[in-house]
Order: sequence, then structure tokens, then C-alpha cells
Amino acid sequence: MKTFNMIIAALLLLSFGCDDEYIDDIQHVDPGSDEESPEVMIDYPLEGTMIRVTEDVTPINIQFEVTDDIEIQSITVSLDGSEIATFDSFIDYRRAIEEFTYENLTNGQHTLTIVATDINGKSTTSSVNFEKVPPYNPEYDGEIFYMPFDGDYMELVSITEATTVGNPGFAGESVEGLNAYAGATGSYLTLPTTGLLNNEISASFWYKINADPTRAGILVIGPPDPDNPNSQNDRTEGFRFFREGGPTNQIFKLNVGNGDGENWFDGGAAASIDPTTNTGWVHMAFTISEAACAVYINGEVVSQGSFPGISWAECDIISIASGAPRFTGFNHLSDLSFIDELRIFNKALTASEIQEIMANEQP
Repeated sequence: MKTFNMIIAALLLLSFGCDDEYIDDIQHVDPGSDEESPEVMIDYPLEGTMIRVTEDVTPINIQFEVTDDIEIQSITVSLDGSEIATFDSFIDYRRAIEEFTYENLTNGQHTLTIVATDINGKSTTSSVNFEKVPPYNPEYDGEIFYMPFDGDYMELVSITEATTVGNPGFAGESVEGLNAYAGATGSYLTLPTTGLLNNEISASFWYKINADPTRAGILVIGPPDPDNPNSQNDRTEGFRFFREGGPTNQIFKLNVGNGDGENWFDGGAAASIDPTTNTGWVHMAFTISEAACAVYINGEVVSQGSFPGISWAECDIISIASGAPRFTGFNHLSDLSFIDELRIFNKALTASEIQEIMANEQP
């Protein structure tokens, strides 16, 4: 009986709901005259996008939006003059937000073109130029890490995007390529150390100093310091390359952990730069072998000494342009200087190898 009553109630409700008193007639609305051509916005790739992957052929996710004042009739998508997709059915006939994957993007320069046509035949064409960059082939023996900072923070050997902390920027100038890293207060980069922790290691890069602040971390691979989480300073593992001094005398120093303690390579005056007079690009390098360490400025040794070998326990990240988060106990925080052409090697470079790199990259 309960079910029967519910059916009767539903029928009565439906009957009353269909009464003209409760429903307005559907009225035709004139959409107006078709005045405008469609608008096309390409969301990805953008003009100048550089796609870096380890494969020679890769998929690309193409994203765009088309709007029209009356009705979109069709959209065609072409890559380098060949049609790769068409769209002619739209849920919202005035706005189409589309996304699809093209599977076979090859190395080289490419042009993506989108043509949108409205119901009265007016069309709009929009194009962007972008590039799929061939996988990076290391230029030097033992090179295992390379960051050119050409408008992004990509490490090219492993194709790994650095994690950004704060708001680092770009210099608007460079030694090579399109750009260089520009430091900012409270800002730096980190990457995992996968593949970097060998018995020998060297680093090479170009540096344009900003002496404010008067001390800063530059390149650090170190362990966490759980006893001092807010002022980490465990120097028994990994290395720390940094600078300190005053407005007219910045000294560059290397500290390396051997597992049981630490070794310092402080060249004093020989390893110093006067930021008020030396305002151009300077080449920096340091080497760590199983028996010795050395620091180079512009290809010349400024500090060196014997060393029992590096320990890498718990050294899982590399920090670029700051001592943070693992080397902050002496306030060696963000470096506001410019850095370019950062390379890391799985060997101790010789002086002649460092000078060869300098010559090849000379600004």
C-alpha cells in the first residue's frame, strides 16, 4: 500500500508540474549579428618553449582555447605545415578549451599553427615557434652535471629540473648561451645528488660577484644536522664552497668532510676578490681527489693541500647559490651573485683541463 501511495503522489506532482501556470514557454533569443572573428589562445607550447628530454622522439601535450561571439564551426591544428588534429563538435559553441597529445615530436625547430573558423566562415590563425632540444652530450671527460641557466633551472645530463626555494631569477646576461642564474634574498636551488657522489669530484663555473651580503654559500653538498635543525652545520661529510669577508675583500673557501672531521682550504689573500674593482665574470673551480684538494680562480691555484678522502654519508641534496639548508650555522645564506655554466665532474680536474674549459667558454 505504501508503494502505491507513493506512485499516486508522484503522478499528481507531475500533473501539477506540467500546468502552464508553473512553466514559462521557451523563448527564442536572437544571438545578434556575427561581428567578430574567432580568438585563439595557445597555452602550450608557448613561443620559444624548449623541450628537453632524454629521448629523441617524445610526446607533447598541446593545449589551447578558442572563443567566438556567435559559434565556432571548426578548429584545425597543424605542426610544421602538416595537419595533426581537427575539432568540429563543441559542448559550448562559443568557447572551446582543448587538450590533446601528439606522440611523435622529433628534435629540432617546430611551428604549431591553429586555425579556428566560425559558423559564417570567418577564421583566425595563430602560431608559435618552439624547439625540441636534442639530449645533451657531455662536452668534457668526466662531466656528469651541467646547468647553463638558459632561461630555466634544468640540469641537462640527467634532465632534472631543480627545486627552487624563494624567487631566484636570471641575470639578463651570460658567459655563454641565453642567460645566467641571478641570486635573490632567501632564494636558492636544490637537486638530488644521485650519480654525483664519487670518490673524486670537481666543479667549474663562472661567477659575477655581488658582495651584498658579505658572506654567502655558493655550492654545498652536506648532511643534515638534526642536533641544530635551525642552524645546520655538520661539516664532517660532503663539501661546502662559500665566500666571506667585507665589502672590498671577499675570500673564497672550501671545506670538506672526511667522515671523522673536516679539512679547510682557505687561500686567504690569494683566494680573494675585491668586488669594487673586479666587477666582471670570474672563473671558479675546485677539485677533490682521494689525496688532495685545490681551489682555482681564473685557472690559477689559490689554495691546495693534502686530504684523506671525502665522506658522503647522508649527503642527498646539492644546494646552489646558498648554504641553506645544510650549511647555515655561520650565516652563509643566499648569494645574490650571478652564476653561469655550472659543471660537475666525477674526477679531479687538472689545471690544464680547467684552463681548457675556461678558454672554450671565455666571455
